[in-house]
Amino acid sequence: MRRMNTRQAKRPAAACTAFLILIAACSPSAPIIPTATQPPPTVSPPPQPTPTLRVLPSATPLACLSQPGRLEEDSLDTFRPTQKFRVYLPPCYDEKPEERYPVLYLLHGQTYTDDQWLRLGATQVLDDLIHTGEAHPFIVVLPDDRYWNLEAGAGFGDRLINDIIPYIDSTYRTLPDRDYRAIGGLSRGAGWSLRLGLAEWQMFGTIGLHSLAVLQKDASRVDEWIAGIPAESRPRIFMDIGDQDPELSMAQRIERQFNTRDIQYEWHLYSGDHTESYWSAHVEEYIRWYAEGWNDPQ
Repeated sequence: MRRMNTRQAKRPAAACTAFLILIAACSPSAPIIPTATQPPPTVSPPPQPTPTLRVLPSATPLACLSQPGRLEEDSLDTFRPTQKFRVYLPPCYDEKPEERYPVLYLLHGQTYTDDQWLRLGATQVLDDLIHTGEAHPFIVVLPDDRYWNLEAGAGFGDRLINDIIPYIDSTYRTLPDRDYRAIGGLSRGAGWSLRLGLAEWQMFGTIGLHSLAVLQKDASRVDEWIAGIPAESRPRIFMDIGDQDPELSMAQRIERQFNTRDIQYEWHLYSGDHTESYWSAHVEEYIRWYAEGWNDPQ
């Protein structure tokens, strides 16, 4: 910054003018000679400091952004046996009451229950992706199909489409549109995802088939289901299976049908078998793939 010189220069001309005025005032015979009015000296305003941009602090981050999502247990008592399910609500669900969310329906395998995906670490992975900003938050619904070998099992698909989904959309702040609704499953759960994802294509924009175990006679219906889906409405599909999985040959048959119908999908053949050890090794990949479809929701 340039330093200012504060010393005042002497003004001899002004001093002489004052002396002549004094002499004229003391001499009665001397005429008073008016002097021209001297304008006041121009005083420059003091220098102003150079303005700087003030950066306002951003809003204080919500504490919930570092907290895990919340799990709720719910049920529909209009059925016998009661239809149970769990719901994962993402971090800050309560603190952001205006926000609405995509929904992922994750179905467990045969002989397991609605806690299987939790034990495999699915919601922990989702918490981590949300905390780091890698995933847009979404809701996860975990329906219970433990009665697969009883009458309730036969009606599971109807319950999911006609009862569970409408209940979730009316109870939670979802984005009730197929583009923001996904279905995926393990083993038998993948079989349900194949059937419901294709036959009820108006409901789901994303399908995950992990170690696909095709439900009885469904392989012969896949071509018909795909033919009924408008080209612009075909879903995102992910398929993976282990090279020692006893369901491999049937999964490969479904893959060939996808190729014949020119439907887009991802196919992953990994080392492994039909066990929870295989699924836990790939659960992060699954959740990341579902999240990718919603990273820029409308």
